[in-house]
Amino acid sequence: MNDKELVAKHAAKQVADGMLVGLGTGSAANYFIEELAHRSREQGLKMTAVASSVASAAKAQQLGLTTLDFEQVSRLDLYVDGADEVSPELTLLKGQGADLVREKLLATVGAQFIVLIEASKLVARIGQHFAIPIEVMPCAWQLVKKQLEASGGHGDLRQNANKNGFAISSHGSLIADISFDRHIDAKTLNETLNSIPGIVEHGIFYGLATTVLVGINGQVQERQAICNNRRANRI
Repeated sequence: MNDKELVAKHAAKQVADGMLVGLGTGSAANYFIEELAHRSREQGLKMTAVASSVASAAKAQQLGLTTLDFEQVSRLDLYVDGADEVSPELTLLKGQGADLVREKLLATVGAQFIVLIEASKLVARIGQHFAIPIEVMPCAWQLVKKQLEASGGHGDLRQNANKNGFAISSHGSLIADISFDRHIDAKTLNETLNSIPGIVEHGIFYGLATTVLVGINGQVQERQAICNNRRANRI
């Protein structure tokens, strides 16, 4: 069992009968979905799920989990997903999979948000290994780019997998990958990006995670948020 599967199994133990659970997207989330299905079959776990992506919804349904459509949900007991980077204060960077809007909505309305990562995802600061993914209204890209550059950012629109056009998010936005030359703390960068008109959403998940489960050499290390902005971020 690899470390990613290990933390997914650990997270699945937190799910109790009657819970409404949000399912993230990606390999860690897939392990979590598989473990929920196993508990449902073997232990009679009765829970309902809502997925952050079409792919996760299809996987959950194929494995026999009861799912709700996204528009039927106004709150969650628990949201579980992976992350591309996690800083010491438990700020996350997400968005390589381009489902930012749905993922942040579920992360915000969940009473708990458990993040599943391997040790390689731990960083000293957000943006250490990846550019910041930013969803942009197609008509506003040039205006947004100018404001990002004024804030010290540089980058361009993400190409699609075939490299013959631009990547489109599940929300229908263009995706820009933006790096910042000077270090800007996560709180300030989060506030800056939130203030720019034309940005639909971005990959900094500030003050949202309640617990980060880190898989390290076959062991699970649990990191709890000391304080966070969940109340302020709730919609």
